[in-house]
Amino acid sequence: MTVETGVLERYSKGAEARQADLCCPVDYDRELLEILPQEIIEKDYGCGDPSRYVKKGDVVLDLGSGSGKICYMAAQLVGDQGKIIGVDMNDDMLALARKYQDEMAQKLGSNRVEFLKGQIQDLALDVSAMDAYLAKNPVCKAEDVIVLRAWQEKQRNDSPLIKDNSIDLVVSNCVLNLVHDSDKQQMIREIFRVVKPGGRVAISDIVSDETVPEHLKQDQHLWSGCISGALQEHEFLEAFVKAGFIAISYDKWENQPWQVVEGIEFRSVTITAVKPENEPCIDKGHAVIYRGPFSEVYDDEGHVYFRGERMAVCERNFKLLTGETYGDDFIGIAPAVDIPGKPWDCATGSIRDISETKGGQHQDKCNSGGGCC
Repeated sequence: MTVETGVLERYSKGAEARQADLCCPVDYDRELLEILPQEIIEKDYGCGDPSRYVKKGDVVLDLGSGSGKICYMAAQLVGDQGKIIGVDMNDDMLALARKYQDEMAQKLGSNRVEFLKGQIQDLALDVSAMDAYLAKNPVCKAEDVIVLRAWQEKQRNDSPLIKDNSIDLVVSNCVLNLVHDSDKQQMIREIFRVVKPGGRVAISDIVSDETVPEHLKQDQHLWSGCISGALQEHEFLEAFVKAGFIAISYDKWENQPWQVVEGIEFRSVTITAVKPENEPCIDKGHAVIYRGPFSEVYDDEGHVYFRGERMAVCERNFKLLTGETYGDDFIGIAPAVDIPGKPWDCATGSIRDISETKGGQHQDKCNSGGGCC
């Protein structure tokens, strides 16, 4: 049995009857649960509540949507202008989630939730379309495999299941650890692909304090139970860094491990991250001051900010540092006069000394060796 078939089999059983050992205790918002059918609540398996990161008007993608609980909770938060997309590979779970779709649409006042069949490590491939293709074009010989691969690539390019830069918020609840290790980095790259510039992710999952040894990874029961496929806690964050995300952090960290296996602690966490805005760096005279308490901090793009010092930044970074993500940590100083600005190459890693300026109007005085825009 492969990792994939083991996961499919176990969660198909979870769609038929509740599997208590597949989930951690989570304190969900009771008001959001009130209108949900009890079967959806009972047959949901997770370790966190990423729905609390949803904003009004968001287009939300739920990876491994299962019974649909997080989708239907999030649907109450996005309002009529928002949309929820749940992606799952398990037909039994999809059937359970869709079973109550009309009922939930009436309760919500609109049909703002849809469930799609797909693999979360390949969000461009429409698996329902592939099922239909295979029904007409079964794979019987090696040449058929080549033809199928060509069809898959064409489908990804022409009709992707989830389009590039189309999602405001990607959420997931204890699913990333179920993906094969060889596919995990691709999965996170896929998340990056579909999120809009400036969009967010909120991922609840299980991490380990040590690298999981190979003999535990071979245990199908532990893997499908969200244990042996867990990433080590530092590697989990680094995977999002490698994909290109910024502002990556553990927003939630359970002090007590969910399970301990052979001395390895497995605990529930929730990470948040942001996809950078696709904007050029323009020097318009903006500046920020890092409040502290650390003497200096670096961001994910290599810029350094010294406590209490007025630092020149490009307009793009000014918006980021004074916005929701970093706003509590930085004081923003806008230029006194609005000017057209000029391109600024952040890759040079230079720091402009603006300690003698007013209102963010900096001098052309640079110090080398830093990393501030």
